[in-house]
Amino acid sequence: MFRQVQRICSGFPFPSARSYATQHTRKALAARTASTPLAVRERRERQLGLAPGPEETDATPDGLSPSDFARYQRHKALDAIPKNPDGKYQSPKEWVLRRNARRSRIRGLRTIRRIVPTKDDPTVMKTVNEVDVVGQPVYLPNIIFRLVRNHTPEGQDYNPFEATFRIPPSITKTDIRSYLLAVYGIKTTYIRTDLYYGRLKPRGASNRKMRSTYKRAVVGLVHPFYYPHRMEDMQEEERENREQFIEQQYFVKEEREMFAQSRFRSAVVTARGQESKQWKFDAGSIKGRGKILREVARRRQLKEQMVSGLVGDWHRTRMEGKMVTVDLPRNRKPKKEAEAKAE
Repeated sequence: MFRQVQRICSGFPFPSARSYATQHTRKALAARTASTPLAVRERRERQLGLAPGPEETDATPDGLSPSDFARYQRHKALDAIPKNPDGKYQSPKEWVLRRNARRSRIRGLRTIRRIVPTKDDPTVMKTVNEVDVVGQPVYLPNIIFRLVRNHTPEGQDYNPFEATFRIPPSITKTDIRSYLLAVYGIKTTYIRTDLYYGRLKPRGASNRKMRSTYKRAVVGLVHPFYYPHRMEDMQEEERENREQFIEQQYFVKEEREMFAQSRFRSAVVTARGQESKQWKFDAGSIKGRGKILREVARRRQLKEQMVSGLVGDWHRTRMEGKMVTVDLPRNRKPKKEAEAKAE
């Protein structure tokens, strides 16, 4: 196995290595350290005594992670590290460059040796190396990568060398790396994934899923990407311009009003049936169960205050020895029926 590793590492030229393997910035290295799985961080703290704090890194001066450096030392002890022309082993920096060059190679291609006739003399055959595509190319992938904001603890700066996506659970790390590079030309340094299962709510004998299952992918970026500021983090003038731009482009308020009207219409049709044809939507009406209950409580309180005030007036009138007069209730019948009855 180690001979195979030595042959693979020595088979790729040095200049084709990734430039970002040894040109990490402090934030990029800190992002890689922060995204390391918890079990790996606990093992490094227990075995190596490494416990980097927030926005700190555990990488070596050459940009190697503790796992890469331990792998280099293990291969060197087993004589699996290629040697330079001077007979010395490659340095950790050179070794990780060659290894990353293999990882960043263009996959999906293979070289095939074929025997074909020459142009001058068809009877004379020659061997030609031809590049063949493995598998079939896929156009217009039907998967959705949803870019979301990174998780940033309170008091720390947003890390631009890291991006977070929500993807379908069936997507693998290889698919993520290939998709971002082929579609958007984005090079990645590392990928961490974790699966979030949908929460189930018991409902009778069965369970109802309240949220769909998705996979979160935290991707390390070669070039920084600055996510737009939150609306609440913007200044007042900038926030107003942003809201105006969003409204002009996407008609958010109009869409919400139309959605509210459609919900009210469906509710009225369900409740009134044929009488719903005479119903008209009132844009100024109160919407929402909570708002309706609060309005009902407010009107009930006003009614109780009015009744208690009227009873107090009657009581004072009787104490003065006067007669209490009560007005007749108003006519609730429509005007047309009242006029026809009067005639």
